[in-house]
Amino acid sequence: MRAIWKGALTFGLVNVPVKVYSATEDHDVSLHQVHNADGGRIRYQRKCEVCGEIVAFADIDKAYDDGEQTVVLTADDLASLPAEKSREIDVVEFVPSEQVDLLTLDKAYYLEPDSASPKAYVLLRKTLEQTDRTAIVRFSLRQKTRLAALRVRGDVLVLQTLLWGDEVREAAFPSLDEPVRISAKELELSASLVESFSGDFDPSSFSDEYQDELRTLIEAKLEKGDTLDRSETFGDREEPETSGEVIDLMAALRASVERSRAAREGKDTSATKTSKSEKSEKPAAKKKAAKAS
Repeated sequence: MRAIWKGALTFGLVNVPVKVYSATEDHDVSLHQVHNADGGRIRYQRKCEVCGEIVAFADIDKAYDDGEQTVVLTADDLASLPAEKSREIDVVEFVPSEQVDLLTLDKAYYLEPDSASPKAYVLLRKTLEQTDRTAIVRFSLRQKTRLAALRVRGDVLVLQTLLWGDEVREAAFPSLDEPVRISAKELELSASLVESFSGDFDPSSFSDEYQDELRTLIEAKLEKGDTLDRSETFGDREEPETSGEVIDLMAALRASVERSRAAREGKDTSATKTSKSEKSEKPAAKKKAAKAS
């Protein structure tokens, strides 16, 4: 794992240097879209709805729309806001663990001691365990102030960000206000059913069946050689210079098929470049060599 943040956990005069790591990761198979006729990769462009031009990332601002009016916020506007750059995780209070609503829990991070001696780290961990308390903390990550719960998992301190109070919707369902009569016999049978399903929760005993089957399907297609030969699809066409930017692949395909016409019209395929910040996706699986008979 690679640390994404370094700082210090502070409460009172106690200072605990720590490294922060993402505690979770996505296990889904990464898929992308292709043209079903020729397997060409589908890309997305930042296209202006007013003039129809493809807009470079450097020429894009952010905006707020209230439904009737639009307020444009430039990079300078956003830079003028007070940025949170503190490298401290400040303990606001220690609360009974049962008071932390599970609905408010968000992204989880592991904390690792970042000093020659982990004594202060271990002391805080043991204190939280013995008092059955959770520390509510404030810290800054990626220029945003965040509220989080600091708790113990095994022998590691876990920082779990919390949703702000106004981010949790109120559950108000009129149907639940209607009086409902439950008999003692119904409760008894329901409790019996619960007991028949009772057990100790073991996350490792569950798996994502859809993703497992998807991987099996992909492996089977690779084994059969049922893959796209990219050299046949794209020929010997040289890839245009992208400078790390993602291009519209369908435009590139058309340029490859109609190269002579594109040259006459003076089209530059580099005009279809899009944002450098757009995530690049994993390349398509390479075709396996056929087994010798």
